[in-house]
Amino acid sequence: MSAFVIDAFEFGRSNGHRDGTTPVAQMTRLVKDCADDSGDIAWSVDGSLTSHDYPALTVAVSGSVQLVCQRCLNPFAYELESSTMLVLGKDDEEADQIEDMLDDESIDVIVGSRTSDIRDLIEDEALLALPQVPKHDVCPDTKLLDALNADKPSPFAGLKDIKTDLPN
Repeated sequence: MSAFVIDAFEFGRSNGHRDGTTPVAQMTRLVKDCADDSGDIAWSVDGSLTSHDYPALTVAVSGSVQLVCQRCLNPFAYELESSTMLVLGKDDEEADQIEDMLDDESIDVIVGSRTSDIRDLIEDEALLALPQVPKHDVCPDTKLLDALNADKPSPFAGLKDIKTDLPN
């Protein structure tokens, strides 16, 4: 069995801990959303029990990935930093019951497995930490945007002409 495959229920009950670093290039789903496959993701998975004695996993990721800015279309480094608690249910029905009982939007309830591959949980957490619309705070090179905007007349320019043609 792989070092990444765990019994999620036992891992939670025994306060298990794993951590490491994984290259972005090895995360096939994450790399599809990146400008390139450079960078590493540091991660940790910690097991625990909730106050109601349900097993839980806390998955944390951090690192830098290259994304494409949706304003200027240039790549930029984006710093990931995310942590989520996943409470484990034995099946969909129990997961729904736990979610209703906890009534906490900050905690996710999932169906656990005796053969959970934590690499999937780590990659899921990294994907969820990405912005919906990646963009620089301030784009460093706006030549492309300036060229597009220079050729486009203002939508209000035509209104100015109409206004001067109207009688008072």
